[in-house]
Amino acid sequence: MIKIGVVGAGHLGRWHIKNLHRLPNVEMVGFYDCDPRRRDEIAAEYNATPFDSLDQLLDQCDAVSIVVPTVSHFEVAKSALDRGLHIFCEKPFMQTITEADTIIDLARQKGCVLQVGHIERFNPALAVLSDFTISPLFIESHRISPFNPRGTDVAVILDLMIHDIDIILSLVKSEIESIDASGAPVLTDTIDIANARLKFSNGCVANITASRVSDKQMRKIRIFQKDAYFSIDFLKNQTSVYSLSEDSSRIPENAIPITELKVNDHQTKLITYQEIHTAESNAMLEELRAFTQSIKNGTPPPVTGEDGKRALEIALQIEKQIKSSLEKVLAE
Repeated sequence: MIKIGVVGAGHLGRWHIKNLHRLPNVEMVGFYDCDPRRRDEIAAEYNATPFDSLDQLLDQCDAVSIVVPTVSHFEVAKSALDRGLHIFCEKPFMQTITEADTIIDLARQKGCVLQVGHIERFNPALAVLSDFTISPLFIESHRISPFNPRGTDVAVILDLMIHDIDIILSLVKSEIESIDASGAPVLTDTIDIANARLKFSNGCVANITASRVSDKQMRKIRIFQKDAYFSIDFLKNQTSVYSLSEDSSRIPENAIPITELKVNDHQTKLITYQEIHTAESNAMLEELRAFTQSIKNGTPPPVTGEDGKRALEIALQIEKQIKSSLEKVLAE
């Protein structure tokens, strides 16, 4: 039985508490939140044990789920690792790369599992790609939503765009060669809308857009490669696949021929379409399950500290570039 505690009982922390209760071989020891009134509310709503201090909670745990504001991630993670506890840390991993390196090194020294909460990795619509060979040449992603005050303590890059940065880095097995980014603050003092163009050393280009000042919600990513195009809708749990087949005998199962493409006088290829709907899935439950399995089996988690650091590093570079451009514009 793995004894797990939750640090932070805000919007996301509540879901961690609820889902940890559902996992087998897990004892949800309790939670700590700095707000006494929130502690009482959550304790009653989720039948969870509140702790009066972080130290009291950590002393009772084998592992901890960190769901506090990013500014406190480092302090909580270090306190937990100093006790030899396994760490699940929500994204963005840390505030700085120095903090990330310190926590990664400490987890390695202590032999502790360190998983970062990039929840979209567990979206079943993305998991569909594991059935295909993915060699992206161009990627386009949109993650936009109506304004919500929650999460505005950080720029939209660290709040929303970082999800797609992590996904793209997991798909493109190459280093980033250049970044070109732009954005603007609209309703807050931080960047509310941003676009970034990432160019990889292998030639792949990714165009990423994130906004929290849209009139609608969209979470889509499109992947273009030789002979195939994948469109993933994270909200609908749907993956669409367009592919080019040499002949009718090689059409993928469940694919529908939509048109012929004449290559030359002797060869015609088929363009096929697959619409793959995946069942509703609790991605948070699955990422927490993966965390506990890594602890139990002594195996690396699906999203490591290094993964979290790399996504953070790119996000910070994008944010820095946008801020620099804005300073020049506002100074004119």
